[in-house]
Amino acid sequence: MRRTHAAGLYEIYTTTGTAAGYQLRVYDPGLGTRDLHDPYAFPTMLTDYDLHLLGEGSHWKSYEKLGAQLREVDGISGVNFAVWAPNAAAVSVVGDFNNWDGRVHQMHKRIPSGVWELFIPGIQPGAAYKYRVQSDEGTADRADPYGVAAEVPPRTASRVADLAAYVWGDDTWMDRRRHRDWLAEPISIYEVHLGSWRRPGDDPTRWLTYADLQRELVPYCIEMGFTHVEFLPPTEHPLSASWGYQTIGMFAATSRFGGPEDLMALIDSLHQAGIGVIIDWVPAHFPKDGHGLRRFDGTALYEHEDPRLGEHPDWGTLIFNYGRNEVANYLISSALFWLDRYHIDGLRVDAVASMLYLDYSRKDGEWLPNCFGGRENLEAIEFLKQFNIQVHHHFPGVLTIAEESTAWPGVSRPTYTGGLGFSLKWNMGWMNDTLRYMRHDPIHRKYHHDELTFSLIYAFHENFVLPLSHDEVVHGKGSLLDQMPGDHWQKFANLRLLYAMMWCHPGKKLLFMGSEFGQWQEWNFDESLQWHLLQWDSHRGVSRAVADLNQLLQHEAALHTVDFDGSGFEWIDCHNWQESVLAFVRRGREPDEFVVVVCNFTPVPRPGYRLGVPAAGSYAEKFNSDAARYGGSDVVNLLPLASQPVPHHGREHSIVLTVPPLAAVVLGPAN
Repeated sequence: MRRTHAAGLYEIYTTTGTAAGYQLRVYDPGLGTRDLHDPYAFPTMLTDYDLHLLGEGSHWKSYEKLGAQLREVDGISGVNFAVWAPNAAAVSVVGDFNNWDGRVHQMHKRIPSGVWELFIPGIQPGAAYKYRVQSDEGTADRADPYGVAAEVPPRTASRVADLAAYVWGDDTWMDRRRHRDWLAEPISIYEVHLGSWRRPGDDPTRWLTYADLQRELVPYCIEMGFTHVEFLPPTEHPLSASWGYQTIGMFAATSRFGGPEDLMALIDSLHQAGIGVIIDWVPAHFPKDGHGLRRFDGTALYEHEDPRLGEHPDWGTLIFNYGRNEVANYLISSALFWLDRYHIDGLRVDAVASMLYLDYSRKDGEWLPNCFGGRENLEAIEFLKQFNIQVHHHFPGVLTIAEESTAWPGVSRPTYTGGLGFSLKWNMGWMNDTLRYMRHDPIHRKYHHDELTFSLIYAFHENFVLPLSHDEVVHGKGSLLDQMPGDHWQKFANLRLLYAMMWCHPGKKLLFMGSEFGQWQEWNFDESLQWHLLQWDSHRGVSRAVADLNQLLQHEAALHTVDFDGSGFEWIDCHNWQESVLAFVRRGREPDEFVVVVCNFTPVPRPGYRLGVPAAGSYAEKFNSDAARYGGSDVVNLLPLASQPVPHHGREHSIVLTVPPLAAVVLGPAN
């Protein structure tokens, strides 16, 4: 080749006709002599139609085109890199394959889309890379917004990965999922932080790997009877203390615990065990780290320029610009990516309330109204609707779950009726009222009876999940067990009573790890759960109670088939505030599908307690949280209780039973 410019530009004319027809022999003092194919001789991968769809925000599987795509052209394998940076002056791919030299692989810009693209032959899975972006603000090395793998933090480069290499074995689960009506099925979710569920015994400072979790978490979930696990965000994040909620890689599984195929194997094993997998997904905000999305091309590309719209005052993060087509497309594509490539069964969307309101956590003058002068974030509302439409269209049987802490109407109602389109919504009102009630000393509970009964006024306005999540056991709140009043025995009895009430209340269930065996300490993301507590009968009793409640939930149609309609619930007695006793009926779809639940929120046993029942017949205990196997005082009703034609509680028949102290009893027709 002959040098045509002093800056180092060389050229030669060739008639080979294809990119594979010639190679370059290059000498570099740092890398030596190499023979390589000319990356600029290969055609682009993205078509004009791809770019059109990206521009209008409807390229739902853009993860198949942007980022680092393994590709073969004319028999030459390599990686096609593509990144959206419309306002950059220049973009290069830098990595361990070119000595991080931005001069070697400069990308070319597709105008007018603003996508930069380059095919680099010879790159293999595992290669580390970034985009070197030059703009008016200077030069910055950025992780790939569409990167599917990353270096282990604190290193920040993206990695090339072959996600198609893993061979799934969950066909039976996936085929069944398409036809399941989860709203009428039992759902009991075990919420897990992967880094602190358990630590290796020989090194408590080290994390379990995805492979370790596959060996240990899967059988544990089977033993406990949970129907689903929910992982706190598994997406890549620079700060472990954020628990994953300040994510950088919306498409990258965190490398802390292994590679993408290792996470796939964990999910695969859970599916083969009949357990669904939900992940926390965070489209509400992103951190300001220099290798992330902040001013990606020298401008406010993913966020808003105005901090009154673009900065989150609570978390020191940036808010996505949902009104920008490419940004909304990026986020929805991320959601579909996890459902497609990782076979995820549900997405729990974090901090939905912060997305819906322009004045969320802001004082007057710190926010900008919408075009109609209101506080609603119209662009975010439209984004959430489109997200739900696309998820349910492309992946029937998948759940979308909103963490929405206000009374926004129709969160879990279809978009065609004006709702946001989520499958389920966390019931934060139930959680706050119930925990507030349980913290009262039993002698004072009769003055707060309404805190227990109020949730049934609105229980069927949404499709609710009852959450006792990680947020309730951090920031000085203490563990759930520690929040219970009374002496040692009463604390455990109260906790078992809380769980029994929760499992019998309308709505799906969610419990954070450690709470299922009564951990004493507040959750610490940097330590293992207190598994050693299971050597004590009291903690083993709580664990057995949760496992048995999960079995009861699955076996009793009355406790799960009609969770979101008033026909599945009726009070027997909600007015006995003097004794702090509640009684109600849960019903299934068939007339003979019902259970009777009695809860005593005082440490006083109630012998000879007369209770109106929905039908004549004999009743037997299905569950008693005071049973000896749970660490209780064993005040149980051993024999079937025959009804009597004695009217009580507005019913024609009644039974007489002993109601144990600080306990719940579940009764059903005796077989």
